[in-house]
Amino acid sequence: MYLPIDMVSLFLLIVVFPISQAYVNVALHKHAHQQYPYIHGDVRFDASKAVDGRKSDLSWDGGQCAVSDWRQTATWWIDLTSIHSIHHITIYFRTDNYDSWFRTYVAGRVFGFSVYVSNTTDRSHGTLCFKDENFTRNTIPFVFTTNCFLHGQYVIYYNERLPGVVYPDGYDGDVWIALCEVEVYGCPVTGFYGSDCSIPCPDVNCQYCHIETGTCQGCKPGYKGHHCKLACNIGYFGVDCNEKCGRCLELYQCNHITGTCLTGCEAGYQGSMCKTRCDKGSYGHECKETCGHCRDLNQCFNVNGSCLTGCDAGFNGELCETRCDNGAYGFDCKEKCGNCRKIDQCFHTNGTCLTGCDGGYQGDLCKTQMNLDLKTK
Repeated sequence: MYLPIDMVSLFLLIVVFPISQAYVNVALHKHAHQQYPYIHGDVRFDASKAVDGRKSDLSWDGGQCAVSDWRQTATWWIDLTSIHSIHHITIYFRTDNYDSWFRTYVAGRVFGFSVYVSNTTDRSHGTLCFKDENFTRNTIPFVFTTNCFLHGQYVIYYNERLPGVVYPDGYDGDVWIALCEVEVYGCPVTGFYGSDCSIPCPDVNCQYCHIETGTCQGCKPGYKGHHCKLACNIGYFGVDCNEKCGRCLELYQCNHITGTCLTGCEAGYQGSMCKTRCDKGSYGHECKETCGHCRDLNQCFNVNGSCLTGCDAGFNGELCETRCDNGAYGFDCKEKCGNCRKIDQCFHTNGTCLTGCDGGYQGDLCKTQMNLDLKTK
């Protein structure tokens, strides 16, 4: 026998409402997204309807519910904007304001739903908070609450009906989003726990602790260990000590919290974390050295300035800073100057004789002998 909708609502006011007041609904008015909108661009069924704080009308056309198309998968998520410690999650399913209508037309597409908490919108990167494996048409509540003592930035509702999978009796062949409100109750700031989120986590370097017991669940950046008392190993920093330090001049001077290189960078790198190579055309310590005449300036080695693809015409040496010797020019200085009037006036890049040719020669390179008849005239 089903309870009338007004009696169920009264029960929720008496039992659920006081529990919810112990924590803050951190999902209210946050950005939400759903897969396969019912009508693209129609704000009446937008994902945000499930976090607008309105739940007086749980019908399809009441303007208070997120509704999607019927598909084989259904995904809806809320971005809490930052990582929060969560206590419990409450979901108001669409009922069209009749308990019997919910059980007849909605429940079959809701059975098997999951709730995840994640730091990304990818549920596979998150932690499963709840998975329905037991609800029937007689037992599934249209207002569902589950404890979820986790921390994360995204709460993800997911359901599926995949080809080749045999589902229990009562499961419809497709799923949808029929969410009129999703409330995520927890602490509005990190580092605290307790029924009013007023008790600091016991471990000083703990960033996320169990919202009821205070047991540390995640360290502040730069720390590790069960009680977060250990700094990251040399060469590592950040959350869970998973970030690798850059090219610090002294690796032990990489700040274990921020990754900043406190004494500067190795030759060839720049920036506070020493992860950025010198800009094009520079190299060396603090990137203060200017590359030579490399054939390709992008191929000036950022550490020592050597030109990896050779020198521009007219230069040689590892750094391509040395002009060709008198009498030579061109790439790798392999070309021999012509019969210039002054050999030191052979241009080192293209061999042009800047002050003209010796007697009997002509042309820019002074390599062409003059006609003998012309010489005797």
